[in-house]
Amino acid sequence: MQVRTRHTPSFGVARLVLAPGEPVQVESGAMLATSYGVSVEARAQGGFLKSLARAALGGESFFVSTYTAPQQGGWVDVAPNLPGDLYVIELDGRTGWCVTKGCWLASASTVQVEAQWGGFQNLFGGEGGFVTHLVGQGPAVVSCYGALDVVTLQPGEYVTIDTGHVVAYADTVQSRLRQMNQGIAQSLKSGEGLVFDFAGPGQVLTQTRNPRGLVTWLQANGLGARS
Repeated sequence: MQVRTRHTPSFGVARLVLAPGEPVQVESGAMLATSYGVSVEARAQGGFLKSLARAALGGESFFVSTYTAPQQGGWVDVAPNLPGDLYVIELDGRTGWCVTKGCWLASASTVQVEAQWGGFQNLFGGEGGFVTHLVGQGPAVVSCYGALDVVTLQPGEYVTIDTGHVVAYADTVQSRLRQMNQGIAQSLKSGEGLVFDFAGPGQVLTQTRNPRGLVTWLQANGLGARS
C-alpha cells in the first residue's frame, strides 16, 4: 500500500493506493471515495471481544472496514471528522505505536489494530484508560485536530505535553502523568490540568488544537448537542 496525502495541513485527505487484490483497514465512516470496483466488508477485527474493547474502551468503531482492490488495483480516499493534518507512521515490525482516542484512520492489512490498556494514568488523564495499539509492518495513517508536530526525543530527554494534545507515541517512549500545577485551585486558575511527561528515546506526535476545547467552546456558545 502506498499513501499519498493532499489538502494538508488544514483539511488532510489520504489516498491509499492498492495493488491488485490488496486489502486495507479503514476506520468505519472515514471513507471519502474509492476507485470503481473496490469492494468493502465490515469486520469485527480480532473477534468479538477485541472489537468490543476497541469500541467501548479505545474510542474507535466496533467494526473495521476492509477495502479490497479489484484485479487491476485501485485506491481509497479517507478523511477524518475534524479539520487538521495527517501523518503516516511507517511501522518496521519491531516498534509498536500507541494512538490516542479517535486519531487512527487507516493502516495496511499487515498492521494489527487493537485496544491496549494504557494504565489508570490515562484514565484520569481523560484519554479513556485505553489507547489504540498498532503493531506489525507497513504504513498507518493517523489524523489530528489542527497542525501536527513531531517531537523526537533522544535517550534521557524529557518533554511535557497536555493530555489533550497527544496524538500518538512510539512504544520506546516512557510516559508519566501528573498535575501541571500543585492543587486544584492552581489548575483552575491557569486553565491547565493533567499533563504527560514523556522520556526518550522515540517520537511523540502532537496536535496544535485540543478536541475537548472545541466541545467546551460549542457548549459555551449554545451550539452543543441538544436532546
